[in-house]
Amino acid sequence: VKVKRLQKLGLISINHEQYKTLSNTSVLIRAHGEPPSTYEIAKKQNIKLIDATCPVVLKLQDRIKRFGQEIFANNGQVVIYGKHGHAEVVGLIGQTAGKAIVVMGKEDLDKIDFSKPIHLFSQTTRKITEYHEIATAIRERMDNPQDLKVHNSICPSVSGREPELKDFAKTHDIIIFVSGEKSSNGKMLFKVCKTANQNSHFVSKPEDIQSEWFHKIETVGISGATST
Repeated sequence: VKVKRLQKLGLISINHEQYKTLSNTSVLIRAHGEPPSTYEIAKKQNIKLIDATCPVVLKLQDRIKRFGQEIFANNGQVVIYGKHGHAEVVGLIGQTAGKAIVVMGKEDLDKIDFSKPIHLFSQTTRKITEYHEIATAIRERMDNPQDLKVHNSICPSVSGREPELKDFAKTHDIIIFVSGEKSSNGKMLFKVCKTANQNSHFVSKPEDIQSEWFHKIETVGISGATST
């Protein structure tokens, strides 16, 4: 709804290729953040950036940039647990000049050289239990497990919601979870609801709601993605 309101006021969404062709205009950076190249283009082409990057993401970008310089200088690796192509992950990779290794699951771990030191970071909106599982799987394959450093990089607003959301889902007959269809955070938190209460439904707009869901229902719980 908010995006549609802004579109009526003249806002348009662009990709990186379109961005490279712009000059003498204003561009809003959304919460997921951007790689350094976006800021460099803005300086060269007189683009005014309205930076709405989430402070938690900005802090993580800075950490990866600072640690990365030392890590690579010592023949180490930066590994990011996150979704390939996700805007936040693209921004994080950019802090390492494209050197970071992205893993979405255990099937991606063969990308890693387990004989070298590893610094593991997570996309801020991933599920903390799955992050721990990935860290354990990496540690088990390390030549020297002490060479793995796991950074606590999941947003506290996300990780802290999981246990409370699980309890919330259990205390209602039905859960209506509101989120954008492409939201990684929404998908992850909905999975928490669904695990605790099979009668959970993911909706993105009023039309998604079905009246038959509420037959013989006494209590309804409504929740949503962190950014909803």
